[in-house]
Amino acid sequence: MPLFAMTLAAPVQAQQYNNNAAAYAPVIRGFDVEEVRRLKPGVELNFNLYGTPGGRATLSIAGANRNLNLTETEPGQYEGTYTLGGRDNITGSSAVTANLRVGNQVTSGVLSESLLRDVGRHPRDNQGRERAADVPRIARFDVQGTDDLSPGNELTFSVYGTPGAKVDMVIAGTRGVFFLPEVKPGEYSGDYTIRRADRIAPNSAVTATMRVGGRVSTAVLGKPLRVAAATPTPREVRYCTNCATVDAINVIEVNGDGNYLGTIGGGVVGAVLGSQVGKGSGRTAAQIAGAVGGAYVGRNIERRARKTQHYEVVIRFNNGGTQTVTYENDPGLRVGEKVRITDGVLSRDQ
Repeated sequence: MPLFAMTLAAPVQAQQYNNNAAAYAPVIRGFDVEEVRRLKPGVELNFNLYGTPGGRATLSIAGANRNLNLTETEPGQYEGTYTLGGRDNITGSSAVTANLRVGNQVTSGVLSESLLRDVGRHPRDNQGRERAADVPRIARFDVQGTDDLSPGNELTFSVYGTPGAKVDMVIAGTRGVFFLPEVKPGEYSGDYTIRRADRIAPNSAVTATMRVGGRVSTAVLGKPLRVAAATPTPREVRYCTNCATVDAINVIEVNGDGNYLGTIGGGVVGAVLGSQVGKGSGRTAAQIAGAVGGAYVGRNIERRARKTQHYEVVIRFNNGGTQTVTYENDPGLRVGEKVRITDGVLSRDQ
């Protein structure tokens, strides 16, 4: 079912949902009708208009007995059906004018083609071919896509070609015809905001139509509407063979073994003390006991004098293995710290 374009009677401005008429003029972004095969009583003409939300949209059809009020079915979308009556005198060439009022400002537009199917063909030469000189030219049709085709996201379309034309487009999966205003001579551009009722796919066909008078040229968009998301650069996994975590810190006390000097020195002191106890054989026994006890005491004195401490740091590697590193003094590390070991020396992993 072809959809009809229309000629805007007011300059295109940014769409606003604002009833302050002094600040914003209403905008008609699209206008279409379901063509019919015959115009006779009882036939229904279904119209759709797309523009500024919150307005009042009406249609007048040349030869009709009454005007048609359109209902805003969702923000910015107006629909209505005109049923032909016996007193209507509507023909295929009857002009249809749309008025969109917001506050005290009105924008109007007129359908540029017939209400009937297969009417309003392009001029042709005597061989039935379109005259190339009469056909407007579309040099390029482009879109700035989005990576998300959900409602609320925007698609920006651009058409380049013959200046001074009227350009509209149809997107498969949407309802209606949407206009592209001429932003520079020969350059037509506009944004389409995806609506909840749309069923747009990445490969949905988009057709642009350029009209100059009654001459028409069309082009089909040759690229997808959805931009592929950038593929993230894979991160290089770094495996550190000498990285580890401090698993435990043990304080080890070492008592030095007494040597003969400590033993002899202690024995001499013990014997001297023992000789001063008892007489006769008693004194001899005391000397022996004092020598033995003195040697034991001397050995303990020397052992305590030579007692030392050192620290064992147990580290666990990423692969589960462990290693123990010994320090004479407190290494200043804590359990759970990340470390590296290089040539038997631990350092914190920065």
